Amino acid sequence: MMLRIPQVLTDEELRAIRERLAQATWVDGRVTAGHQGAKVKANLQLPEDSIDARELGGIVLRAIERNGTFMSAALPRHVYPPMFNRYGEGMTFGTHIDGAIRHVAGTPLRMRTDLSATLFLSSPDEYDGGELVIEQPDGMRSLKLAAGDIFLYPATTLHRVAPITRGERLTCFFWIQSLVREENDRDMLFELDRAIVELGRNVPVESPAMLRLTATYHNLVRKWTAT
Repeated sequence: MMLRIPQVLTDEELRAIRERLAQATWVDGRVTAGHQGAKVKANLQLPEDSIDARELGGIVLRAIERNGTFMSAALPRHVYPPMFNRYGEGMTFGTHIDGAIRHVAGTPLRMRTDLSATLFLSSPDEYDGGELVIEQPDGMRSLKLAAGDIFLYPATTLHRVAPITRGERLTCFFWIQSLVREENDRDMLFELDRAIVELGRNVPVESPAMLRLTATYHNLVRKWTAT
């Protein structure tokens, strides 16, 4: 699944995050890169253990928790604490794949990365270049979304950030371990949930057909939920 989720952040939340990031202290983004990623990563990053990262990450977590589309698509079991990066002119992140396992600092939790998420914090007209480029079987997909939008995609994909040629690109990124491990199963559940929501606009939720359809959805979640 590759999914754009618009306006995950409110205007007020986006403004608060941007103002805080403008005053933040940034470090070399390679501090959290793996062996392969460090060779192709050239950006700045908010320190994971900083007060700014924790408090701004909390805003993002609350935003995704209230977003029904995100919750339906990801079915999150664990969400890695959101991180923030900054790309100025000449900065880039070459082709790489996200690590399969992430250790949440300060906890015993090691989580599998099923999905990657990029939350755009800069408007597309604020910078040139900087597209998120994802390799697909049928070619490349290049994205520059509106500020406040999230792009959700499988962590198994090769991807990169194109070099910035003008301006500055701010994003938040994080990973999700889903309750449903298999991508195809998650995709089917998401499509089924969307169909139930759409039908619910015209069909009474207490109708026998809607009750059976909803029951089927929840029983499939039970069947496919990883223990």
